Amino acid sequence: MLAGAFLAGIMNAIAGGGTLITFPLLIWLGLDPKVANATSTVALWPGLFGGLFGYRKELENSSTLLVRLGATSVIGGAVGAWLLIATPSPTFSRMVPFLILFATILFMAQGPIVRWLQLQPIAGEPKTSWWLGAIVFQFFAAIYGGYFGAGNGILMLAAMGLLGLHEIHRANGIKNFLGVCINSIAVLSFALTHLVVWPDALLMSVGALGGGYLGASMAVRIGEAWVRRGIVLIGFVIFFAMIWRLRG
Repeated sequence: MLAGAFLAGIMNAIAGGGTLITFPLLIWLGLDPKVANATSTVALWPGLFGGLFGYRKELENSSTLLVRLGATSVIGGAVGAWLLIATPSPTFSRMVPFLILFATILFMAQGPIVRWLQLQPIAGEPKTSWWLGAIVFQFFAAIYGGYFGAGNGILMLAAMGLLGLHEIHRANGIKNFLGVCINSIAVLSFALTHLVVWPDALLMSVGALGGGYLGASMAVRIGEAWVRRGIVLIGFVIFFAMIWRLRG
């Protein structure tokens, strides 16, 4: 559990998808899928703080973006967590891998799409239409993140790229902050409804915290091109892993 959470923390700091390690691992160890999902969310939550600390320099001059999208993430995350607690949806679960595949392809095609739409890099003071698009997308991404969340980081990175935020390390830092907002409300909800196996969650949180900081440090050092390739690779791995799990 410690090693799996450490690797998941690295993945979440770079792009996302750590849930696809911890969630199947907890099911393999005998937990009910719903309990495994909640326990995995709590376990990986500290790793997001580690990643956020690793990207702290990239987040300078982003306070307005963080506050507005952060508030949106808290609300959307609460809705998603409530959906998991009240009405688990097998149909939605079957859509998840294809949603991740779409987001990965969107991320790969980000450059040509931006050129075709003639989108400009994010300005110092974005227009109202930019904020509206960013808030609406983040709200639905946060609902998904509160409900399950595997690959939610890739969705957020793809959206930020299309909205004109092309600095990958800054986008990763913002993504980690929004992940903290989404998972914080989900962790509170799952704890109050007694869905968390705390001994497992606390042990794994130690590994996730170390992995999150290491992942952010690795991403900043290895450069933007390699990070982009890593994000695409992680996206396809998550897609095929989830298809395999659904077939099983």
